[in-house]
Amino acid sequence: MPPIKRKPTARKPTTRKPSTRKKTNKSSATKWKIAIAGLLLVLLSPFYYGYILKVASSAWFWVRHPGEDKNYRTYESFDIKIPKKYTVHGIDVSYYQGKIDWTKVKAMEDDDVKITFAFIKATEGLLSVDPYFQRNWREAPKAGIKVGAYHFFRPKRSGLWQANFFLQTASFEKGDLPPVVDIESLDGVSPEKMRKELNAFIIQVEEKTKVKPIIYSGIRFYKDHLMGYYDKYPFWVAHYHQPKLKLANNAYKFWQHSDKARINGINHVVDFNAFNGDSLAFSKILIQ
Repeated sequence: MPPIKRKPTARKPTTRKPSTRKKTNKSSATKWKIAIAGLLLVLLSPFYYGYILKVASSAWFWVRHPGEDKNYRTYESFDIKIPKKYTVHGIDVSYYQGKIDWTKVKAMEDDDVKITFAFIKATEGLLSVDPYFQRNWREAPKAGIKVGAYHFFRPKRSGLWQANFFLQTASFEKGDLPPVVDIESLDGVSPEKMRKELNAFIIQVEEKTKVKPIIYSGIRFYKDHLMGYYDKYPFWVAHYHQPKLKLANNAYKFWQHSDKARINGINHVVDFNAFNGDSLAFSKILIQ
C-alpha cells in the first residue's frame, strides 16, 4: 500500500514587530537637546549670576551681581537706590503728591539719610497756580524743612510775564532756597526763542529777588540747549537711576536721581534729590 501523502500544514507567516530602537534613540536625543538648551538658558541668564552660591571655608555666601555698584546703595525705607557720597537730601513736590504730612516727612530717617529740603511747585506758564502750593509752602518750614519754589516754564509765553506771575505767587525770605525755573522742552519753538524768553525770566527774577535763580532741566535738554549759556547759574539736573552723574562736579548743585521714592506722610511716589556738597555748602546756597 503506497504511503499516504499528507498535505503540508499551512503556516501563518511570522510577522515581526518593527524595532523601536531607533525611535527610542531619537526620543532620548530630543530629551537631551531640551535639557542642554534649558541649562544654557539658565547659565546665560543675568538673574543666574545674582544668585550663584559659592563655598568658601565651609560657609555659603552670596556673590555680588556684576551690575551692582558699591557706591549706589538700596535704602529699603525709601524703596530706592541712593548714591552714597551725598549727605544732604531732599524731595520736590507738586499737586500730584496730594496732601502731605510734613511732620512725618521730616521724621523719616534711614541710616542718616533724611529729608533736609523740598522744592515745591508754585506756578506754570501764565495762568496755572499749583493748588497745593500755599499749603506746602506754609507747612514744610513749620516741620523744619528748607524750601524752594519753582516755576514750570513755557517757552511759547513771555518770559517777563511768567517771572512776574511766579513772583506774585511765591514770596521768598531769608533761609529759603533760591527760586527755580524748570525748563524741560522747547514747546515747538526754536532753541534761540526759548533762550530769549528764559533770559527775560531769569533777569527779572534775579533783579527782584537779588538772588541768582536755579535752573532745572533733564541732562539731555541741558546738554543740547543750555550748556555753555548759563554756566554762572546754579544747575539742578534730572538723571534717574544712575550710581554716578556724568557731569563735572562744579557743573551742578542738585541732582534729581530718582522719581520713585516712598516717603512717610506722602501717598504717592516722589522725586528724590541730593545736594552736591556738605551741610556747610548747603547753608551758603540759601538766601542770606
